[in-house]
Amino acid sequence: MKVVAVIPALDEAQTIRDIAERARREADALIVVDDGSTDGTAERLAGLDLVVVRRERNLGKADSLWDGIQRALAMGADAIVTLDGDGQHRPEDIGRLTAVHAKHPQSIVIGARLHDRSQFPVRRYYANRFAGFWISWAAGYPIADTQSGFRVYPASLFSQFARSDFRGDRFVFESEVLIRAARRGFFSVATRIPGIYPNQARPSHFRPVADIAKIVLMVAGQLLRRGMHPAGLWRSLRRARVET
Repeated sequence: MKVVAVIPALDEAQTIRDIAERARREADALIVVDDGSTDGTAERLAGLDLVVVRRERNLGKADSLWDGIQRALAMGADAIVTLDGDGQHRPEDIGRLTAVHAKHPQSIVIGARLHDRSQFPVRRYYANRFAGFWISWAAGYPIADTQSGFRVYPASLFSQFARSDFRGDRFVFESEVLIRAARRGFFSVATRIPGIYPNQARPSHFRPVADIAKIVLMVAGQLLRRGMHPAGLWRSLRRARVET
């Protein structure tokens, strides 16, 4: 199984080299998409054994992920790992996620953090819970942590989609892909990872109110097109699938 990791990065000069070095040790290849950073993020990666995709202007996380995923597919990836470059995800947990993927090769594996409530900022915890309810409903099954960007995607999933199939931008894409994947028979399984929020970290690019509102609007459109999908609501109330 060829594992290619993808890190979307925006102004991560403080952390990106350390995260990239550690992620490269856990994956067969690494792609970092610098989404218009102005702090020298790309320059911090000089000399490392990885692919850097540099955008001259910021196009958003959705397009960065899509670009990185397409490049991973072109490199022959069987499994595509996505993680953030700000230190909230431990690259050493990549093996934990890919081990679950090996048992469930047609599933999306999510590194779930919501069990670690003591480490979670209160506003983000409840925003994530709120978004998770709606996304699970639209997907038609319970998802342990819909807002975690630490995931393993089967390469076969993205052979079925074009970028135009996804309307969402920024953080909406990662929610929308769970819904659309479920309709193609790709469901998620979670494994627990720690919630890490360093005290000295830069402010999050995720906006709890604005981005959750966009996610809910996307989900509402999905539900309305399916007559509110009552069967999906019923199934989403079960316990989410989590493996150790």
